[in-house]
Amino acid sequence: MGGVTDSGLASLPASDRTDIAARLRDALLAASFTADGLLDLLGAPAYAALARSETVPALRATRGDTSLETLVRLFLLQQPVPYARVAAVLPAEEALRAGWLTRVGGDEVAATVDVRPYGGPGGEDWFIVSDLGCAVGGAGGIGQLGRQADTAVVLGVGGASTTLAGITVRTPVASALDLGTGSGIQALHAAQHATRVTATDLNPRALHITALTLALSGAPAADLREGSLFGPVRDDETFDLIVSNPPFVISPGARLTYRDGGMGGDDLCRSLVQQAGERLSEGGFAQFLANWQHVAGEDWQDRLRSWVPRGCDAWIVQREVQDVTQYAELWLRDAGDHRGDPAEYQARYDAWLDEFEARKVKAVGFGWITLRRTGSAEPVVSVEEWPHPVEQPLGDTILAHFERLDYLREHDDAALLESHFRLAAEVVQEQVGLPGAEDPEHVVLRQHRGMRRATKVDTIGAGFAGVCDGTLSAGRILDAIAQLMNEDPVVLRDRTPAQIRLLVEQGFLEPAH
Repeated sequence: MGGVTDSGLASLPASDRTDIAARLRDALLAASFTADGLLDLLGAPAYAALARSETVPALRATRGDTSLETLVRLFLLQQPVPYARVAAVLPAEEALRAGWLTRVGGDEVAATVDVRPYGGPGGEDWFIVSDLGCAVGGAGGIGQLGRQADTAVVLGVGGASTTLAGITVRTPVASALDLGTGSGIQALHAAQHATRVTATDLNPRALHITALTLALSGAPAADLREGSLFGPVRDDETFDLIVSNPPFVISPGARLTYRDGGMGGDDLCRSLVQQAGERLSEGGFAQFLANWQHVAGEDWQDRLRSWVPRGCDAWIVQREVQDVTQYAELWLRDAGDHRGDPAEYQARYDAWLDEFEARKVKAVGFGWITLRRTGSAEPVVSVEEWPHPVEQPLGDTILAHFERLDYLREHDDAALLESHFRLAAEVVQEQVGLPGAEDPEHVVLRQHRGMRRATKVDTIGAGFAGVCDGTLSAGRILDAIAQLMNEDPVVLRDRTPAQIRLLVEQGFLEPAH
């Protein structure tokens, strides 16, 4: 994007003044306006309160006149600050000319955008730019803005943004596509491991703000394209990585661009997933956050399996399910509607429930969808529910999942028994049964890393897993167990591979290459 040309962008800083952005970045870093600096200044309670759209603790913690306090009040809390104080910290005149600041009152200036410090995965100091009111608590921090005419508002960092960033596979790639870039956080992450980054958005304001985020964070510029879904992508163009935190909310109408996709039901998420397959390079990953409908009389897992494009492995994880009333209330509150006219709030709530009733939707699921383009004649599609705590970042865990799929596809039962395995790191065994019982009712293996899974195994499965250190083949271990337990080794070799496959698939056992 070049300079400000569209009337809707007139209130934003110029996106082609990278020289000013670089000088601003240097000044912000010099004043410790970073994620760590913010936590040190505010303390954990006030810092956490910002995520809940509560600014009073942070305002109380920034009543002094240090450089960092000045910047927090100016860029994060949107408070007017005396010009002299700002000029002592920033190149104020240049920031005014480039549109980062504006004069208010007699001798004060205010920020034209929110700027939130954000720590990169390698300790990088980044800055996420968003519309005023959107850096603190996401959409809930917008206040009146969320209910007024500016429906093209661009949000800052939220829980969905950081979730997607955490689950994304981070291997070096030639090309990455951030579809529906918003404030540019996914493009910023991708720029660290992709030679070329393309970012698209239906909202030109979002593309402009993405350019600001990248420039202020010291990241390479991205190829920014305006349009919906894969519309801006050329027919012959493929990518090694596609990521999207789309406007996935299932809502009646398309009132807020950042949230509402404008298609009926979960059609936007379905279209996104179905169209991604042909846009992926061989071996490439596409990763999305999505909502999906739970329709009366229909299996939700079958619904999602039908979305997966041909030629792709898929791993779909449902993290949460809400009934339709919870769902409507969540997103009405997200937009601040609960603070407005009660009659208008009730009418919008009614419209949401009318829409769900017409579509026979009883609940809405939320989760992650990962596709991988595969040359296999038999792609594997896994759909599961896992609402339990996980350990972010999960990118390496997701990559390992698909590598294990390849391994299991390439090894029949005979080859599996010739293979060597190791127990994954930080797996523990739990025995469950009545107190005082001689033998446990069942044995549970539990992971303390990654997905933090737990799975039941029989005594043979537990014994097998405990011996796996890469030394002996699976078959040799089973023969030894058969001898100890007076079992027929042939029968044991015949019935155990299914359990070994499950333990490998879920990451409890790793091939010892």
